[in-house]
Amino acid sequence: MATRTDAPTRREQILKEAARLFAERGFHGVGVDEIGAAVGISGPGLYRHFPGKDAMLAELLVGISDSLLTGAKRRLAEADGAAGSAAGAGATGPEAVLDSLIEGHIDFALDDRPLITLHDRELDRLRDADRKMVRQLQRQYVELWVGVLREVYPALAEPAARSAVHSVFGLLNSTPHLGRPGRAMTAELLHRMARGAFAAVGEA
Repeated sequence: MATRTDAPTRREQILKEAARLFAERGFHGVGVDEIGAAVGISGPGLYRHFPGKDAMLAELLVGISDSLLTGAKRRLAEADGAAGSAAGAGATGPEAVLDSLIEGHIDFALDDRPLITLHDRELDRLRDADRKMVRQLQRQYVELWVGVLREVYPALAEPAARSAVHSVFGLLNSTPHLGRPGRAMTAELLHRMARGAFAAVGEA
């Protein structure tokens, strides 16, 4: 989502504005006409892209969980590929991979704050099948982090690693409650705090 550099499609524009409005006023506090007005089309015109608000909410929440998992898998694959070359050796160890995962999640947390709010408030409004899909994707995402974290701290037991990952996610996902200091400064602070939290558990 936030990592795209090309122009967003109309569908993506609708989802972005729906996320913002749902986060600001709640799912039931926003009408289809308002979402349409935010992207310059009529409310009924939205139905050419989505059957309704429920479908928008599902695509937003399932989509971001899938995007986080896909991005994390890509980062691991890139590290594996680099490790196989002489130039990449030494720069793609577990520590570097963990840093890369943290950076990816920080990008999401800073650039897609409305989705964090939306997830916290509206996840239970999804259909059972969509909610189960979100949870399944999230579990896979957590387990990927757990595996990397235990490579960095081999003595760390799996339950403790999993708890640490969830705690760090809570820290990183606190961005909707932060002010608006400089992005680079906030990203650096969050990264140092995440690594500090992992070190406190892994080196205990």
